[in-house]
Amino acid sequence: MRGTTSRVTTRRVRAALGAAVAVCAVTAALPGAAWAGPAGASGTAGTATVGVERISVAPDGTQGNGGSGAASITPDGRRVVFSSAARNLTPDGAAGNEAVFVRDQQTALTKRMGTYTPLQPPAISGNGAYVGYSLQWINDVRIRQYQVSSGGTASANCSAYSCDQPSLNGDGRYTALALLMRKPAPTNRQRVEVHDWNTGGVVTVASFEHTYPARPSISGDGRYVAYQDGAAKDVFVWDRTTGTSTGPVEGPATTASLLQLSDDGGTVVYLSGSDTHVRDLRSGTTLTVPGVKGLAIDPTGRHLLYAPDGTGGPSLVLRDLETGTDQVVSDRPATAGIDAVSTGGRDVVFQSAADDIVPGDTNGTSDVFVRHLF
Repeated sequence: MRGTTSRVTTRRVRAALGAAVAVCAVTAALPGAAWAGPAGASGTAGTATVGVERISVAPDGTQGNGGSGAASITPDGRRVVFSSAARNLTPDGAAGNEAVFVRDQQTALTKRMGTYTPLQPPAISGNGAYVGYSLQWINDVRIRQYQVSSGGTASANCSAYSCDQPSLNGDGRYTALALLMRKPAPTNRQRVEVHDWNTGGVVTVASFEHTYPARPSISGDGRYVAYQDGAAKDVFVWDRTTGTSTGPVEGPATTASLLQLSDDGGTVVYLSGSDTHVRDLRSGTTLTVPGVKGLAIDPTGRHLLYAPDGTGGPSLVLRDLETGTDQVVSDRPATAGIDAVSTGGRDVVFQSAADDIVPGDTNGTSDVFVRHLF
């Protein structure tokens, strides 16, 4: 990628492959099964065409009662995870509180993932088989991970700590998360960890003496984890193979906040000032996209979803970083989160309360949409 090269230093962090940490252990295994189950809602399946499609719909494919939380889409564009307080997205209904749903666009099946209210937008594995989100559990915050096909669950039992900010790898085996002390402590107040749901192993990626957000983002194979030191406003990338963190990737003279790591772990996107920066970790070059707020990248790191600066124009735009060309995703007020773009920039998932994006939108609330660009 085009841009300037910034100086990179290496900091060694404490890492122990396969080491089990007692304060944040896996409490259940997730079985393997095919996509099926009674808690689903099937609409009319069809082949996606260029245009926009509402995802938060009722079982018969008609208007649902909305979807409010930031949504994520799998790299193949087949499955979308989002949160909603709607009662009519599945036959069994919702309890009226915010819940997490997965929509399979190939089968037009929507399933609810538990009855808990997510504290943050839910995450989905690259293959669409697992969903994870943080939830309040008495005095703690835990990560609950669901197998979409069977509804089987596993959770991170954090005891005196709270687990938050999950990021799932491609097959759902590894989850990167932030572990926070429930009460102030003089040291180790926050850790970034990677949990192996198959073996129960836990690896410590980094430790901080503060509780500013770390926002980890894991690569598809689980080898790399990008995270931020929220106090210093620096972004780092950890490598499981070497047990080291490289960075700050933005250089020593600039502050940054992490946006997302690409699926192959080779590209990291961060925000700094009023600009978005795309760092190629292999070549050491940085491409700057000035005056825009980056929201997500596709799994290859080539396509950037961003919100233009100012008002009066489109709210969401997708840029091909190799050609520099833009495509409008939404010209109505809209928002999007990380993992909102499928591979190659084919599909983009977003939320909007506008009532004229699709015909018949009369529910008066926010909905989840997917823009099929080609």
